[in-house]
Formats: sequence, C-alpha cells, structure tokens
Amino acid sequence: MRKILIVGAGQSGLQLALGLQAQGYEVTVMSNRTADEIRQGRVMSTQCMFGTALAHERDLGVDFWEDQTPRIEGLGVSVAAPDGSRPIDWVGRLDAYAQSVDQRVKMAGWLETFVERGGKLVVHGVTVGDLDYFARAYDLVMVAAGKGELVSLFGRDAGRSPYDSPQRALAVAYVHGLAPRPEHPDLHAVRLNMVPGAGELIVIPAFTTSGPCDILFWEGLPGGPLDVFDGVKDPREHLRITLELMERHIPWEYDRAREVELTDAGGTLAGRFAPVVRHPVAELPSGGLVLGVADVVVANDPITGQGSNSASKCAAAYLDAIVEQGDKPFDRDWMESAFARFWATAEPVTKWTNALLGPPPEHVLGLIGAAGQLPAVANRFANGFDDPSDYESYFYDPEAAGAYLASVAGA
Repeated sequence: MRKILIVGAGQSGLQLALGLQAQGYEVTVMSNRTADEIRQGRVMSTQCMFGTALAHERDLGVDFWEDQTPRIEGLGVSVAAPDGSRPIDWVGRLDAYAQSVDQRVKMAGWLETFVERGGKLVVHGVTVGDLDYFARAYDLVMVAAGKGELVSLFGRDAGRSPYDSPQRALAVAYVHGLAPRPEHPDLHAVRLNMVPGAGELIVIPAFTTSGPCDILFWEGLPGGPLDVFDGVKDPREHLRITLELMERHIPWEYDRAREVELTDAGGTLAGRFAPVVRHPVAELPSGGLVLGVADVVVANDPITGQGSNSASKCAAAYLDAIVEQGDKPFDRDWMESAFARFWATAEPVTKWTNALLGPPPEHVLGLIGAAGQLPAVANRFANGFDDPSDYESYFYDPEAAGAYLASVAGA
C-alpha cells in the first residue's frame, strides 16, 4: 500500500485525502489545528462552490451539508453611480446551483470523517526540516497549506504572475438577518456590486456553524475609500464599518442589512495578498521533492470566487493522476504532469480573475450593460463562474464581444 502525506487540512488537502483513502491508499494528514479548534476559530475565507466543484464532493460522498445550505441559483451584477443609483442591475440564472459552506464547518467535519475512516491525523506545525524527513518516509508528500514557512519553498513563476503586490484589501463579515433582495425575494443569488474606482461588495448566501447566513465581502482598491479595515480587531467595529460603507456606496444593499448581526465572535476577517502562480515542485535540502497543491501554487484574488472551486478541481486532478500512476514513482516528471493537469482548469481562472482586477475595457462594460437587456448574456456570464474557460470565446476580445452581442440580439 502506497503511503502519502498531505500537509494542510483545507478544501484541497482534505478532499484529496478522503479521495485517496477511498482508493485504498495509506494517507496521513498533518494539520496545525484539531477539528474542534477549526470549528471554534475565526472564519478562514469566503467561498462559493459552483456545480463542477460540488459534483466532485458528491462523487466522494462528502457533501454532508448540501440539504442544509442555501441553494444559490443566480448571480447578479450591480454597478453603483455616485448618486447611489444602479445604472446596471441584473441577475443571471445558473444551470446548476452553487453553495457556500463555512470552511470551519466543512473542514472540521471532513477532518473527523477522515479519522473515523481510519486515516492518520498528526496535529502539529511542519517545518522544512520535518518535510525533509517525511520525504524519505512516504512515497509522495504534498503541501496543501497555503500560508506559512512551507509556501516559500515554491518559487514564484514570474511569467504567470503579472502582479507583485495585493490588488485588493479584503474584509469579510458573516451575518444573520440579511433581508432578501425585494426584486427577487425567493431567489438565492450571489450579488457582485461594483463601485467604480473603489472596489466591490460581494454578498454570498452561506451556511455556518449557527445555520444559514450571508457573507458581506468588501474588496477595496488599496489606498481607496474601501481600504479602511487595517488594524480593526473588534468584530463589532468591523461590522459597523462594513455597514457604514454599504450605506455610503451601495445603499440598496444597506437597505436589507439594517438588522444584521454577526454570526459569532469569529465571524470577521481582513487582510490582503498578492495574486501569484508558483512553480509546483519544491526541492528539499536533502534532494527530496514535494508537490504543491491548490493555492500553494495558484493563489488568485477572491474577486471571482474561485478559490474553493480551484482547490476542488486541483484535488480531483491530482487524485486521478495519483491513481493512474499505479506503482510507478512520483518523480519530478510526474509532479510536473500532475500540475499541468490542474493548470488546464486553473489557467482560465487566473486569466479571468486578473482581468477583473483592472479597470474594465469599453467592450467589457458593453457586455455587462447588455446583460441587463439580454438574459442570454446575463446567464452566460453567470455560468462562466463554473467554467471560466468559456470567457475565452467572447470576453477578452472587442471583436469577439461585438459579434457575440450581435448574434444574441439578432436571435
């Protein structure tokens, strides 16, 4: 039986561990926290998993919270004008519903399931020296912990990383009590509210430790009017600032947020990071090799909500690559090919996400505006969040965008 070590207990690491466990591999997971510590800690992310990623969880039989979690059936875009109006406001319908489960719920539950099914869990921080030892003791070592010392093992791929500094200041609040959008009271939808020149507010229906909730997620341009959360430690102050910014810049969302309260004392998060693609294989001092997983090697800004989706797709790609390798060695060539398999889905995500971080060109503004009059355009844009490769055919090139809009308008 081949022995595999996964360092990190997030979406990709645990999904991969559970998948390998089901295939008969001897899997060890190293986590710096217990399941209870994860469950009782601070929120770790925003997330919205679309149809393809959710299907990977169903395939493994680990979609434990699907019946309790709001089914997100649409994705809407609103653009704020200086006077507080919405010159652009529409919602596209998803072909397959999306869902958002607080990672505190999911990772704690998956970690417990992994152990119940016979997996070995080691609760301990991991250093480079530790990895050097483990690389000799296991057939394959993978790093799925996207923060800390181990990430520095994986060098930045400059050719795939156009940014070397954070492009957004991030601020998250999980809340109860958000009223529905009055124009669609029975529709759960992700709402992307754009404030030109300042940033975005993304609203995501979700499920947390205390039940259904909503995530209020500010993405502010560094140094701009939404970049005001640095140094805010008090969760109540974090929520107060969140609502104040909503009232000032996006009053239609503030109107339904007047009665909200935080889901719990750990329901806020703020920070920033530079989007980056790293080389997938790291060489240890002894010459041993380790493979980077998900956001260790591809970390995109969360403006497009792709982090958990990419993590799920990475885990699925690596699982297939490991099983297909059989008894052959997990050498550098195999690691590079496994990453290439993941990059086939990650590259379109990276291109699209990086495009949305900059000022939208005129033809993209035309697409977003046309979606308000052409439901087919709104629906196609919304479903691209599940399959970002579709944007390649109409989103980036002005001529392709124009031809697409002409074809829809004439249909």
